[in-house]
Amino acid sequence: MIEANDKSIPLQVEPAPAGPARVNLLDLDRAGMERFFDEVLGEKRFRAHQVMKWIYHQHVTDFSQMTDVGKALRAKLEAHAEVRPPNVLFDKPSADGTHKWLLGMDAGNAIEAVFIPDKGRGTLCVSSQVGCGLNCQFCSTATQGFNRNLSTAEIIGQVWTASKHLGNKTHHQRKLTNVVMMGMGEPLLNFDNVVRAMSLMRDDLGFGLANKRVTLSTSGLVPMIDRLAVESDVALAVSLHAPNDALRTELIPLNKKYPLAELMEACVRYLRHKKKGDSVTFEYTLMKGVNDSPETARELVKLMKSFCNKMQYADAAKVNLIPFNPFPGTRFERSGETEIRAFQKILLDNGVLAMVRRTRGDDIDAACGQLKGQVMDRTRRQSEFKRKLEKQGVSDAA
Repeated sequence: MIEANDKSIPLQVEPAPAGPARVNLLDLDRAGMERFFDEVLGEKRFRAHQVMKWIYHQHVTDFSQMTDVGKALRAKLEAHAEVRPPNVLFDKPSADGTHKWLLGMDAGNAIEAVFIPDKGRGTLCVSSQVGCGLNCQFCSTATQGFNRNLSTAEIIGQVWTASKHLGNKTHHQRKLTNVVMMGMGEPLLNFDNVVRAMSLMRDDLGFGLANKRVTLSTSGLVPMIDRLAVESDVALAVSLHAPNDALRTELIPLNKKYPLAELMEACVRYLRHKKKGDSVTFEYTLMKGVNDSPETARELVKLMKSFCNKMQYADAAKVNLIPFNPFPGTRFERSGETEIRAFQKILLDNGVLAMVRRTRGDDIDAACGQLKGQVMDRTRRQSEFKRKLEKQGVSDAA
């Protein structure tokens, strides 16, 4: 874990420049940028497009370096706008090529973003909130409590930071090929900012990613899944982790409000808004003695087959099996390799597409479920968790 309050890493965020408030252009999608240039700067829309290319394709934040932008427009931009990405407090590479950034948001708050390279692809895991309010029992972020939603600039700024670090060139030398909204927070509880940021990820003037290469992962907010189907066109992943309501409610308290039957129907509606052949990915973290039995696997088969039958095509559901990644103070353990493969075999033998996600970045606590920045908690959860660790004689290291 990158320690946000480690004495060697002062948690300081560069203050915004003094004077009249300037608009951070990272907060604006293409439509917002065009309106800003028209209504505030009195400039043509194509000028907005020029500046977006400088920001997202060339990683330029200094208006004076935008050489095809006229001097008069540069002066207007200096007066009314800025390009301010998140402040990198710390970045750390893993032995397997994974890279994690700790990014300062404001005084006392920081979030984490993780880049995971693989054969022919590079995936960035992006956070949407400072902490998380949902309290999923097996997730490290949940122990930090919740402070606030991230702005569009703070979300797309994670992609900008990673893209610059990697030397990523949109449409040319692409090293960042996929983005997953699977970092800290529940993306659908920050709907507008997340959708705006995902628009920039997919815009040719932004990072130019294909729709299917941007994935939003949710714990299951049914009304917002329906809204997402209408307002955005990205891949959907659902944090499932259990095939029945009793177990899922224990692991994910949100299930009490939106039980499995309602959640699965929302997923059906989501796919019916999309192209035939699209799929929903169901994420399933395997925890020893909790949800990894053969009986549980057969329950999951039944749930997935029912979903595919409603969609009337095979492979409408994909199951992503995730070996649990431990963190200090957790009561859960990772399932054994034998149990993981046996669980997967039951799914595959019954015609359910199931992959085991290879654990990446666990040596720097960047693996799935381990992200944990610095959260000025507005709930009591962080202090309660620390008291629990003290009783156990465990160091939280955060």
